[in-house]
Amino acid sequence: MGHVPDQLTEADAESARERRLVAMHLQEIESNPLDAEDIAMFEMFERERWSHERRIAHIIERATMARFTDAAE
Repeated sequence: MGHVPDQLTEADAESARERRLVAMHLQEIESNPLDAEDIAMFEMFERERWSHERRIAHIIERATMARFTDAAE
């Protein structure tokens, strides 16, 4: 399968997955583990091989939406 623009290569996606697993372990050590929704989001990024730029944009959008949702309550 060829490389799709805005998508990581399989090797880059695997490298990102390995870094996520290390980061998750460090978060657990600090008593701040990721919740199931966050883990599912990062697994989706890896499965779909989203670029880092697309991942960042998605996370910023989620944080912005959450801020507005929290403010409305």
